[in-house]
Order: sequence, then C-alpha cells, then structure tokens
Amino acid sequence: MLETIAVILIILWLLGLVSAYTMGGFIHILLVIAVVMILLRLIRR
Repeated sequence: MLETIAVILIILWLLGLVSAYTMGGFIHILLVIAVVMILLRLIRR
C-alpha cells in the first residue's frame, strides 16, 4: 500500500516537473514524503 502511494506521488511530481510550475512547492513536498516512505519501507524489511 505504501509503495503504491509512493509511486503515485513520484509520478505526480515528475508530471509536475514536465508540465508548468502549477503547484510549485506542493509537488516537492509530495516527493519528499514519497522518498521518506520508500526509505522507511526498505529499513523495516
């Protein structure tokens, strides 16, 4: 579940970078959350 959310957040971030700077900082906050969730998932394994 967490991995799916993290992948979705990363895809949204990439789309945000490819398109205009519509949501700016919000996309980068989502990216940071996604990376933290991936790291926590890897550490807990």
